[in-house]
Amino acid sequence: MASAGSNPSLKMSADTTEDARPAPWQRAATGANLLSPEGNLGVTIFEEMTTLALSTGAINLGQGFPDEDGPAEIKAAARSAIASGANQYAPGKGVPALREAIASHQQRFYGLTPDPDTEVLVTTGATEAIAATLLAFIQPGDEVLTFEPFYDSYGAIIGMAGGKHVTAPLLAPDFLPDLEALESSFSSRTKIVLLNNPHNPTGAVFPEPVLARIVELAAKYGAIIVSDEVYEHLTFSVPHIPITSLPGAGERTITISSAGKTFSFTGWKIGWLTGPEHLVAAVRTVKQFLTYSSGTPFQSAIAVGLGLPDEFYTGIAATLGHKRDILAEGLRAAGFGVYNPSGTYFINVDTAPLGILDSVDLARRLPGLVGVAAIPVPVFCHPEGAERTRSLLRFAFCKKTDVLEEAAERLATLKDRL
Repeated sequence: MASAGSNPSLKMSADTTEDARPAPWQRAATGANLLSPEGNLGVTIFEEMTTLALSTGAINLGQGFPDEDGPAEIKAAARSAIASGANQYAPGKGVPALREAIASHQQRFYGLTPDPDTEVLVTTGATEAIAATLLAFIQPGDEVLTFEPFYDSYGAIIGMAGGKHVTAPLLAPDFLPDLEALESSFSSRTKIVLLNNPHNPTGAVFPEPVLARIVELAAKYGAIIVSDEVYEHLTFSVPHIPITSLPGAGERTITISSAGKTFSFTGWKIGWLTGPEHLVAAVRTVKQFLTYSSGTPFQSAIAVGLGLPDEFYTGIAATLGHKRDILAEGLRAAGFGVYNPSGTYFINVDTAPLGILDSVDLARRLPGLVGVAAIPVPVFCHPEGAERTRSLLRFAFCKKTDVLEEAAERLATLKDRL
């Protein structure tokens, strides 16, 4: 399978006409390695790396999901809800207890006051929240601006909505945009700025000056801001600032989060969004024709989770920060250039110090070389961005401490095995 940077079927210029472009489900693959060189659907890099990890017995630090469950009291609340009969459809906009808990969470942590009845919507994970939002507001030809590298589902959903995917690069070592050049990514057709903060896959946490510039440009070009903040509580020594809290942002911003990353219940698929009533109503109209509702007993349980004390939230960040440091030590010992993340549970490295410029090739060899699997960053990019990031690899550190310690030991032997 060719990389995103070398696959001719993925090299679609911004000026390509609609008639010459692949179908939406094919366009969605741009940057995510879903197309084979022949233009047919292939396996994603995530499936490929997972298969390699299984076949070699490698530790899989490619896909970002925890290997430990979240708090016992949340699981107990789910069992209680099931036992008490909360097993049928929830209201389309979410069970009242969860909507109220989401509103209280926003007030508690950020001083925001969404109305739980009209400005909060529960979704089937953050992915559905993103999909329903883009489908609600994007017409064919509208531009959606994301920062690059970008979470892989963004490209897929933009393609399915018929939008044109425009990117603004995030630049090492901090993986923040060039504020002087950022406006060049906007145009009169920019309908949505899709922000991911804290950012996957780079681990960047956008500071207030960057967020303020995004708000300024979104207002200038009349764009809606869609802010994916699923890693909001997973930051290290830097605060998370919801972009909607900045002056001029609230009336044009939809904020998205979920229970999966905060509470380590990714399989429950409970997400939510908040925003102005007219924007939330438009998304709710689309959502009712996607899943309508989901996870009734899990919604009640996550309402309990959102009410956990501050010590829980500071604790998960501190624990994750320690895990980051364990893996980072092994990556440095391997000879990589390490970019220490400010948030999320991903850490990126540069393979160039090892004399390796093709991270896709190394990712395919790494499970056999040292028994650890990772994801090459170029698959999160369009062709130009893939070239810019071609020597970067992403590792996930949301695993048990002993697993990370073993991975670090294995990685430390890499220089001797190349």
